Amino acid sequence: MSKGRKIMITMKDIVREGNPILRKVTNDVAVPPSEEDQQILLNMLQFLKNSQDPEIAKRYKLRPGVGLSANQIGLNKRMFAAYLTDDKGRYHEYTLINPKIISHSVNMIYLPQGEGCLSVDRQVPGFVPRYERIKVSAYDLKGTKLEIKLKGYASIVVQHEIDHLNGIMFYDHINKEDPFKLPENIPVESLY
Repeated sequence: MSKGRKIMITMKDIVREGNPILRKVTNDVAVPPSEEDQQILLNMLQFLKNSQDPEIAKRYKLRPGVGLSANQIGLNKRMFAAYLTDDKGRYHEYTLINPKIISHSVNMIYLPQGEGCLSVDRQVPGFVPRYERIKVSAYDLKGTKLEIKLKGYASIVVQHEIDHLNGIMFYDHINKEDPFKLPENIPVESLY
């Protein structure tokens, strides 16, 4: 992966499951971020936008994605990009550095179709319980400290990416004995 220049990330740049970097806890990024780190994050965000554009995705054989963490492109850096729509169809983009979940709801949610991952080239059936609401502390591209409250789908996506930065894969949350069994004694419901 070329660093610090505006480049187009493609599927060949995505690290696949089994690569040890996906199981490492990533290193914090210096704040304010270097121009190189800012550009890498912008390249990651552009990949997500490209992957959701049917024409560009077809031309470059991109799998659609809504989140991408730095270790998924082989970089041991605690940062990720996300590009997603909310329940009203509005687009939201995030480029977060050194994110941490600082509070969360008791209630949990899950995607009924399960989760996927750009680093996983196979279907993994099962429910992935996530907190319905989270509050995240992070830094933006300029190094400004943020606190963001997220709920629903955005909460799921951001938890998935923060897990990546902690060396956790989405399927680690799936019940090993029964992939469609949800935690007991906690309110858990389907997002849709």
